[in-house]
Amino acid sequence: MTMPVQRNDLRGVVLDNVSKSFGKAGAAIQALERVDLAIGEGEFVAVVGPSGCGKSTLLRMISRLSAATTGTISVFGDTGTQPPRGMSIVFQNHVLLPWRTVIDNVLFPAEMTSASREQLRPNALELLESVGLAEFADRYPHELSGGMRQRVSIARALLLKPRLLLMDEPFGALDALTREQMRIDLEDLWLKNRMTVLFITHSIDEAILLADRVIVMTPRPGRIDRVLEIKLPRPRGLAAKREAEFLEKAGEVTDIFLSRGVLHGRNRDHT
Repeated sequence: MTMPVQRNDLRGVVLDNVSKSFGKAGAAIQALERVDLAIGEGEFVAVVGPSGCGKSTLLRMISRLSAATTGTISVFGDTGTQPPRGMSIVFQNHVLLPWRTVIDNVLFPAEMTSASREQLRPNALELLESVGLAEFADRYPHELSGGMRQRVSIARALLLKPRLLLMDEPFGALDALTREQMRIDLEDLWLKNRMTVLFITHSIDEAILLADRVIVMTPRPGRIDRVLEIKLPRPRGLAAKREAEFLEKAGEVTDIFLSRGVLHGRNRDHT
């Protein structure tokens, strides 16, 4: 079983009283308000909340693609304005280069650094093997399904062995079966690499099945409503949905959203 990260061991990503607003004074839209969060190195944290609550904004601020309006964000001790070293991002859209083969897409990060493509090629092929795409290394993105393309984007994000992996609704555009398989594959990759992961999702099930801790957000302006420790044994395969811990935590998140008016009706739907 994966043990929760102890509070005095948190040295990864730290947000202190972070807020974010858009627009001019007097007509500003408050996206996030007074967010305090600490993510331990090697911890898998999922953020779940309604549309417009600032989940993606939170990720963009941690990546330094957007600046906080107030507060400070530290990534492994760095509070600068440049993208943190050792960071990779996976978006909902795979953003593969259509004129490049699968292996060349995976190797693309090498061209953004001083790393050698040839030295990294064995690692790229190993990553494609780990996501079940070794035989597609010389194919082009248009020859792949949506789920396969997203596997390529995850392999690309892991090429340089990131210390921090930010994932913004990476499975949102996939069908239910592919999404479930991708969830299992991602957990397997994380168990092998143990990078720090911040995973943004709308899916209650997905958050609970992947994360060490689940951050539940309020509607806009986004604030942290609840932080849930997830004690499900790993790896969490298909049977994990029948575990009492899963059912309890899924019910707890659902009840939070019902009380906030995010969900309506008596019947619970955890996704």
